Amino acid sequence: MNAATPYFDDVLATHVLIREWLGGEAAAPESCANLLARFSPDFTMISPGGKQLDAAGLTAFFGAAGGSRPGLQMHIADLVLIQESAAGATVSYRELQSMPGAENTQRLSTVVYEKTPGGALLWRHLHETWVAPGGV
Repeated sequence: MNAATPYFDDVLATHVLIREWLGGEAAAPESCANLLARFSPDFTMISPGGKQLDAAGLTAFFGAAGGSRPGLQMHIADLVLIQESAAGATVSYRELQSMPGAENTQRLSTVVYEKTPGGALLWRHLHETWVAPGGV
């Protein structure tokens, strides 16, 4: 991992919110709203399986998925700052997920951040790719 950056802190904090929301630890509607506030209204995503999602799709997904993955654990590793500018940054990382009774999964992810004029960091684009069993 490169030296810590506000972007790394945000990746880690966002995944805590995702884990708490999906795992059911944070069930209040404002928990979902706080999570979704981290994403740009122009957000786009390519899931590990190749599905494309926009901000409305992400909102629908999280709205329906609260508490759907009890026991979910997430570990973020190998954070790399690929690029940084006044407008934002690009960060890659490895995400490991485990859940009771389910196979552990790993994905390689790249997030493109936009920085608002007020300095807030928003997720503008996310691309995730499955790590093959026994993969890197």
